[in-house]
Amino acid sequence: MTIVSNDSQRIAVVIPAYREAAHIAEVIRQVRQFVDNVIVVDDCSPDATSAEAKAAGATVIRHEVNRGKGAALKTAFAKLKELGYTHGITLDGDGQHDPEQLPAFVAALREPGVMLVVGNRFSNPRGMPMVRRMVNASMSWLISRICRSAIPDSQCGYRGVAVANAAVGAAQSNHYDYETEVLILTARAKGLIRSVPVRTIYRGETSKIRPIRDTVRFFKLLWRL
Repeated sequence: MTIVSNDSQRIAVVIPAYREAAHIAEVIRQVRQFVDNVIVVDDCSPDATSAEAKAAGATVIRHEVNRGKGAALKTAFAKLKELGYTHGITLDGDGQHDPEQLPAFVAALREPGVMLVVGNRFSNPRGMPMVRRMVNASMSWLISRICRSAIPDSQCGYRGVAVANAAVGAAQSNHYDYETEVLILTARAKGLIRSVPVRTIYRGETSKIRPIRDTVRFFKLLWRL
């Protein structure tokens, strides 16, 4: 079942990836049941992430230096614009985001004026580690106040984004704080932000987030903005 296009929309999936050789091919195979193009940006993985993604049928762009998740997303959305896509749906390459929920993002993106759709894991937080749940809830409360809009799960990387959203290119961050900056800039530009419930699959993978370093980046971002 392809959900890609109507008369005014072309939608592709974007996967920023680093060291995802173990899971990336299966994620792409599942995603391609719904969309006709998957853009993988391999952020200089030392493993076979690029080879596995290409073999599974994705369009692969590789950074020759590790630049961060935000930089990978910028590269991906520049490619989407070049190829004439109107929207990208971002998800992780480790299998934590359920491709079966892609249609919910497409439906939300079809609402007039919607610039950003954010997954909400708190609608069904079963399996989310308690510490992560508490930290994410606190950060989401703070970001919601800054954005003056209810964003239940501001840290979720499962998102639908309009290529025309100027915040995608305007955000200066290159790491995990990029997604927060895009949220804030979208809200400041009066772009409509929606949330959709998502299920996250926790399988014991080690998070690539570095708590101290990335928390410092988060607060530096808030100070800068």
